[in-house]
Amino acid sequence: MARADQTEITFRIVIEQPVAGVLHSLQAKDGGPLDPKGSDGGEPLVFDFPVRVGPGPKFLGDQVRREGPVRRFVYIRIGQLAGDAASPWSRRMKIDIHDIGQDLLDRAGRGTGVIETRINGTGEDGTPACATVRPAARRLAKR
Repeated sequence: MARADQTEITFRIVIEQPVAGVLHSLQAKDGGPLDPKGSDGGEPLVFDFPVRVGPGPKFLGDQVRREGPVRRFVYIRIGQLAGDAASPWSRRMKIDIHDIGQDLLDRAGRGTGVIETRINGTGEDGTPACATVRPAARRLAKR
């Protein structure tokens, strides 16, 4: 697909209620941590990154991972995987993006904002959430 057929959209992942003191990061193109950050008091963590969206829709970019012909997602690395060798956790969150509605993609593609996905960063057992994490909310937010 030619780049002329793609629109760059800023995506934002907000991790609400992260476990205090635990590093989180995006997963870089090479698989390592990108932009690690933590929260001392459980304040939300915010990660912004570009995604190219083409017809279909097709999602492309350094943070976009794929599974099968349709599923596209972004990994959030946690603890050791985010660069904290002393952490007791070595986990990843998988956040789906292939299910974002066309209307939201169209509005974001016009430059009216960023696609913000909010997730809960703490699992039911009180440890960092991991595996596939369903969004608590998704919306078009201001830049």
